[in-house]
Amino acid sequence: MFKHILVPTDGSALSNDAIKRAIAFAKEANAKITFFYAKPDYPVAFYGEGALIDPSTPEKFAQMADKQAQEILAAAAEEANAAGVGNASISSVSDVPYEAIIEAANTAACDLIFMASHGRRGFSGLLLGSETQKVLTHSKVPVLVYR
Repeated sequence: MFKHILVPTDGSALSNDAIKRAIAFAKEANAKITFFYAKPDYPVAFYGEGALIDPSTPEKFAQMADKQAQEILAAAAEEANAAGVGNASISSVSDVPYEAIIEAANTAACDLIFMASHGRRGFSGLLLGSETQKVLTHSKVPVLVYR
């Protein structure tokens, strides 16, 4: 049924658990996986009339973000390879992760997004929002939520 699964990750323990489940799911479905990581953009905060700029340069920040993305995606790929599941990895810079996830799924022609959720409900879920909830409500690609 599903042949190409996008698995977004942020390197958290919950995302790592979802990666394991997604690999098992892909193996059973004989599907391939594309792992995705949304790198943060260079932070610039405005305070009053001046800007508070991160002490690192934009280039240094981008190098650190690239390194983090490569480490997180390499670990996911290693698990998929060990299970014999075909995979690829992509990342992009975005301060709006849910939009980047949906764009990655469309660009890679994925037919399923498999992602984790913290399962917050009620007031905390409303206040904190959820990237998973945003993907669910905006994506035209089916979403499987792992909790």
